[in-house]
Amino acid sequence: MTTSRWQFWIDRGGTFTDIVGRRPDGSLVTAKLLSENPEQYPDAAVEGIRRLLGLPAGVAVTPDLVEVVKMGTTVATNALLERKGEPLALMVTRGFRDALRIAYQNRPRLFDRRIVLPELLYSHVIEVDERIAADGSVVAPLDEAAARAALQEAYDRGLRAVAIVLMHAYRHPDHERRLAALARAIGFPQVSVSHEVSPLIKFVARGDTTVVDAYLSPVLRRYVDRVAAAMPGVRLQFMQSSGGLTDAHAFQGKDSILSGPAGGIVGMARVSERAGYAKVIGFDMGGTSTDVSHYAGEFERAFDTLVAGVRLRAPMMSIHTVAAGGGSILHFDGARFRVGPDSAGANPGPACYRRGGPLTVTDANVMLGKIQADWFPRVFGPHADQPLDTEVVRARFAALADEVNRATGRQMSPEQVAQGFVDIAVANMANAIKKISVQRGYDITQYTLTTFGGAGGQHACLVADALAMPRVLAHPLAGVLSAYGMGLAEQTSMRERSIEHRLDDAGLALARSTLDTLEATARDDLIRQGAPAADIVMRRRLQLRYEGTDTALPVDWPAQGDLAAQLRAQFEAGYRQRFAFLLEGRALVVDSAVVEAVSGGGDGARDADATAGGALRTGTRADAGGAAPCDGAAAARGQVRFFAEDRWHDATLYLRDALPAGAVIDGPAVIAEANATTVIEPGWRARMSDGLDLVLERARPRPRAHAIGTHADPVLLEIFNNLFMSIAEQMGYRLQNTAHSVNIKERLDFSCAVFDAEGNLVANAPHMPVHLGSMGASVQAVIRANAAPAGPGLKPGDVYVLNDPYAGGTHLPDVTVITPVFDERPDSPRCGEILFYVGSRGHHADIGGITPGSMPPDSREIDDEGVLITNFQLVEGGRMREAELRALLTGARYPARNVDQNLADLRAQIAANEKGREELMRIVGHFGLDVVEAYMRHVQDNAEESVRRVISALSDGHFALPLDNGATIRVAITVDRARREARVDFTGTSAQQPNNFNAPRAVTTAAVLYVFRTLVDDEIPMNAGCLKPLQLIVPEGSMLDPRHPAAVVAGNVETSTCITNCLYGALGVLASSQPTVNNFTFGNDRYQYYETISGGSGAGGTFDAEGTLTGGFDGTSVVQTHMTNSRLTDPEVLELRFPVRLDSYAIRSGSGGAGRWRGGDGGVRRIRFLEAMTASILSNGRVHPAFGLRGGQAGAPGRDRVERADGRVEHLKHADRAELMPGDVFVVETPGGGGFGA
Repeated sequence: MTTSRWQFWIDRGGTFTDIVGRRPDGSLVTAKLLSENPEQYPDAAVEGIRRLLGLPAGVAVTPDLVEVVKMGTTVATNALLERKGEPLALMVTRGFRDALRIAYQNRPRLFDRRIVLPELLYSHVIEVDERIAADGSVVAPLDEAAARAALQEAYDRGLRAVAIVLMHAYRHPDHERRLAALARAIGFPQVSVSHEVSPLIKFVARGDTTVVDAYLSPVLRRYVDRVAAAMPGVRLQFMQSSGGLTDAHAFQGKDSILSGPAGGIVGMARVSERAGYAKVIGFDMGGTSTDVSHYAGEFERAFDTLVAGVRLRAPMMSIHTVAAGGGSILHFDGARFRVGPDSAGANPGPACYRRGGPLTVTDANVMLGKIQADWFPRVFGPHADQPLDTEVVRARFAALADEVNRATGRQMSPEQVAQGFVDIAVANMANAIKKISVQRGYDITQYTLTTFGGAGGQHACLVADALAMPRVLAHPLAGVLSAYGMGLAEQTSMRERSIEHRLDDAGLALARSTLDTLEATARDDLIRQGAPAADIVMRRRLQLRYEGTDTALPVDWPAQGDLAAQLRAQFEAGYRQRFAFLLEGRALVVDSAVVEAVSGGGDGARDADATAGGALRTGTRADAGGAAPCDGAAAARGQVRFFAEDRWHDATLYLRDALPAGAVIDGPAVIAEANATTVIEPGWRARMSDGLDLVLERARPRPRAHAIGTHADPVLLEIFNNLFMSIAEQMGYRLQNTAHSVNIKERLDFSCAVFDAEGNLVANAPHMPVHLGSMGASVQAVIRANAAPAGPGLKPGDVYVLNDPYAGGTHLPDVTVITPVFDERPDSPRCGEILFYVGSRGHHADIGGITPGSMPPDSREIDDEGVLITNFQLVEGGRMREAELRALLTGARYPARNVDQNLADLRAQIAANEKGREELMRIVGHFGLDVVEAYMRHVQDNAEESVRRVISALSDGHFALPLDNGATIRVAITVDRARREARVDFTGTSAQQPNNFNAPRAVTTAAVLYVFRTLVDDEIPMNAGCLKPLQLIVPEGSMLDPRHPAAVVAGNVETSTCITNCLYGALGVLASSQPTVNNFTFGNDRYQYYETISGGSGAGGTFDAEGTLTGGFDGTSVVQTHMTNSRLTDPEVLELRFPVRLDSYAIRSGSGGAGRWRGGDGGVRRIRFLEAMTASILSNGRVHPAFGLRGGQAGAPGRDRVERADGRVEHLKHADRAELMPGDVFVVETPGGGGFGA
């Protein structure tokens, strides 16, 4: 099909704008322009169109010439990243002015002393008097007069955009509708309303999405209007983050964030399918990062995404980004190589760009001969006419090789150093691909790797080898595939809405009616955009999840038959694929309904795609008949050399544009083209298909891992460090997504870890710092208890569980599951031996005790806190000992309240451990057992060295910290700079307490480890090696190493935080953060809930290498600090699940300590009870506030009270509980952080 007019498909990126033009005869032409070049043209997209059309100045682009322009743009994304959107007001339910700032409380980087949160997008907040309950009842009517006055004031201040976000409006939008009408009547041109922007539960994420929409939509509108004005009457469409096109005037800010990358995924999927490959991994490697994506017949979309620190709850293409691109900077720290995450950018760029830049991945490929300067654009130097600087690259790598050889004692050539960095980059990208494939249950060996982006072709064969993928596909337009994808995309309109109902008859009826409503809305939207009604196809889906879990999977709405059975069958198939097991007997919940209206798209590209290469070369269709194999000699342009498999190879360089269909080229070879370079590694073979796709496949079997030795290698050290961490992260992914407890799946109060055969920590994927350094003691306790001859001995298929604080545990709700990993290879001489251990620790919702939630403020001994589990065999020979476990959990003095929930969480932990076992044995099969064991030792040695380097810059110090219960923590730190060791002595600390503020020895160890880790301003591995330079002296029988049966529940959460503050005081580097985590629990026999409430972080100093103060920083308000980083349950989810109402959660202004640098403010949280409950507060910092340092003042102490429905107020102690009746309000005011400096 051809038309008499042009089409243009455009990807306007941050640096370049790529344009694919489809001529009236069906042939294609491309162009690439700088996105910003104001001296030459006002807009790159319009300029590119004019150049391809050959229009002289002053002649307009008209519909007579151009049928349609389809475009993806980063205009909005850049505005978000640079915080250059529209100034706006946020309108929220009274009590929630700080809700989006506080969000879920967690800090983005676990070990940073200076906590930096994303900058807010709104500049003004309006609190509205109104409240609708979770069930839709009106708690407080909307005060329209006050709202109108507040909106008018905002308008008079010059604001022209408003985001309206009210509690539970996703389901009950009446108040939002009325406020939107008021805003529009006043004259606000941009009014974004949460129930329209994102009608999904979760106040914080829906609120962020609505703010983004209001912030970016005016920016988009201005850009759209500018482009449209330059092409009057031309049909203009934009790519949405969901992968579908929409009319330019319907393009919204919340749908624009992944506009460009979405085009790449559409292009990748469509060209792969048309080349005959239905299962593909997209591999888009650019200058600063690499985007990877999964496609197996349908686009994968995410509904919860974090972009530039903003939570977005809107449909987006599922893309995983890793900081490994051509510009990623290469680092050597004296022991290991690292790649990124920092990038050289465009200026100065890589060293070879002649601007004095650092060594990067691009330079490594120049060094290896995989980028040939003679075949690279000559655009460098002061006059932009010089080639890449190969001499500086060789000199820099030679110098680096000398440095490596001196530091490690190994002999590496410059080429081997460069290859090592490339190997690390490849491993990082392979790990990213595992997260979207292997981690989700897909067999990656059945997939094709479709490569695009400027740097993809140089690494594609290596990435495919790392994943045992059989094939690589490079489309002729791989260098501009995102732009090409615009032409292949369909016009779509997506609508979604939360349902939150069980999958029963009522739930199905609600789902059907919701789908019908959404379908009508989506269809009408496309018709308004000009789509013919007859061409519109509807896709109806539900998102289902197991009751009590958060992992929702998409299922198609059946056309007929037993709907519930078909929906369940689809869900179970998807769940089993992802997690390898089902939660038998668990009810399903309809999470949300999703409808996608699709109008026939890709019309201009369908005919062109099959022969895109030929169309580009000749302007006519290429011969589609089968081409006979040939050697491609006519396309050869000379011999080059490149380094691979540890030696130099002679290779032929070919011009892709000259390769005919049927050409077959064996590696090693290099294929050069206008926008990319493709390297055919030794052992690979490239074939030019009939459609002129380049298909690369293994010509000879992938070699088995060659002997790489067991001595520490700086390349393999980094690869194994990342590999071990990746295994722990995959375990964590499975645990989080299959657990039942809110504490695990939402608050992320869990850790997963890998241990060596002695129980030493090798890698941990921690969300909770308090677990660091303590899980290894639990593993070692299991090893000791089961050791022969006294113990029964561990056997394959065994799994153990414990929560014993005197055996490496923290407190009783933190339950640890440990699985020994046996060598079960029948041909192995070590068959039957334990090689490793894997473990997972999660905070269960309840494990018994005298109060629901197992966090009693007044416990006196361990039995008051729940069921004590010591070395219990949970699984024997593959059989879960459920009956025995039930007897244990129900037979204690204060038994567990919800054993089924405990069992569900334990099954999830077993499954997480099994994932770890599988992955460890997989790498043993690949590298060999001796190598894996050696690098388990090496990564610990590397961590030890990192801590020793920090210690050498410290000075002696001491500090005493009083607690609210009358106890005192004392510490003296003595530094031996010559030996690079430190003694941390807690002698003088108070004796074991009769209350529950006793911290088990494992908790004390974890606190010390955390503090010393935060002193390292670098990414270092966290494992048992970090403790080796530290001598800990903790008096037995003190509150930091108590004896049985001491109560410990506050020791894990409260005392651990006080230990960290005390250590910072002794070191003199950081004022106290809130000396508590404000443990708040409530419950009865039906409900149990636990949360930790954040406060202010301490202000601190910055120091040079000699320890001299050079500056400082303010503390941060209302953020999790030190030993916890748990998330807070979303307000709407909290109110939906529990009979409570969150009246407010706000910043407690002025509560941070004064000083040259101020401490962060605490918060005020008010929870109203709608049903009788027992509520407990377990805290500190009510008597002794967060201390200031170096002349800084203390922060304000915390306060707790109960405001009774009858007006009485009861003030509570730092560890207290109360019986709450309907209408009573529990108020927690958290402490501010200390100030730093006079």
